[in-house]
Amino acid sequence: MILQDAHVYDAVRTPRGKGKDTGALAGVMPHDLVAQLLAALSDRNGEDVLAGLAGITLGCVGQIGTQGGNIALVSRLHAGLPATVPAQTINNYCVSGLTAAGQAGQAASAGAPGLMAAGGVEMMSQVPFMGDKASYYTDPAVSQRLKFAPVALSADLFATRHGISKADIDVLVAESHRRAHAAWEDGRYATSVIAVRDENGETVLDRDELIRPGLDLAALEALEPAFAALGAKGFDAMMLAENPDLEAIEHVHSVADCPGVADGAALSLVGSAAAGKAAGLKPKARIRAHVEATGDPVDQLTAGFAAMDRIMAETGLSLGDFDRIEFMEAFGAVPVRFLRDYEPDPDKVNVNGGHLAMGHPMGATGAVLLATMLAELERSGLSRGLVVAHGGSGVGSAMVIEREA
Repeated sequence: MILQDAHVYDAVRTPRGKGKDTGALAGVMPHDLVAQLLAALSDRNGEDVLAGLAGITLGCVGQIGTQGGNIALVSRLHAGLPATVPAQTINNYCVSGLTAAGQAGQAASAGAPGLMAAGGVEMMSQVPFMGDKASYYTDPAVSQRLKFAPVALSADLFATRHGISKADIDVLVAESHRRAHAAWEDGRYATSVIAVRDENGETVLDRDELIRPGLDLAALEALEPAFAALGAKGFDAMMLAENPDLEAIEHVHSVADCPGVADGAALSLVGSAAAGKAAGLKPKARIRAHVEATGDPVDQLTAGFAAMDRIMAETGLSLGDFDRIEFMEAFGAVPVRFLRDYEPDPDKVNVNGGHLAMGHPMGATGAVLLATMLAELERSGLSRGLVVAHGGSGVGSAMVIEREA
């Protein structure tokens, strides 16, 4: 969808912590992460910005436990915002954060008054992957009828279909860690990442926790593919029945070839030109277009490509027209195929590392990518960026933003 009057005024994120009980953010409540981001937006843009918000939309996949009760509403209450600010939580799997920003952009373009905070949060140390125990995952009859398979197995299916080897993937994973470490050392995340603090004001985490500096190919090559035993429980047979041209699933992804489970949150400030002017703000970027796509729920990791293809068709742009591309590293095989088959300039793609190095806080991921893109365009003085995200069960999202002077 082409958007006529949608602008990003700011975007911030937290560092990503390890999504386990020993992670640096494990003791921080998700609503506190969001409240700290809201406070950062206020500090950066003026305290009146929050009082005049037209709404908060958060993506969150695991909406139970500490993330239940409409986490956007809980976050609004914790942040002390007016009760007049609508708050909603959405679940579009791993593209939720970008979907939230896209919905805010569509509302702005349609004439919605005021600025909106849109993004996502996920604390995987507190609510694990598939922690809601939906029947879609846990009831064998439902899973079989609806063709559910764990997304990691779909990543191996994706690699099999596209002839991608573990060696191909390992090279990309090592490069993701190298770029992420270099970006942090160079201060490239300084303008978009806020330090998370505890209730005493002490810093808990101020940089992404999962990066492994110096990770080399030898270490990656020593790791065995991780998901063959899971596939043997009947998932491989189901996937092959749905893909009869394949004789077997080649299991190639090791645990290091998957994005690490992570804690984190991100928010963008989105609105029309009039809303920004009323708040005394100048936009940093225009959202030119946003597209949602769906795909095969078995060959799950295709919908991000579909969203990307559609947004280029709708805008008339080609990959060569983008100065930077944030392409979600959903699993190693996915960006390998993008770089190999679409042939973008690799020096424009994920220049500051990706999810394989820094982790995947599911509902926040799309918003993290948007914040990263905005900061990188500003840092480099470049103009146009493409953000692409992929999710389980065949969901995808893509966004084009253009920096404004």
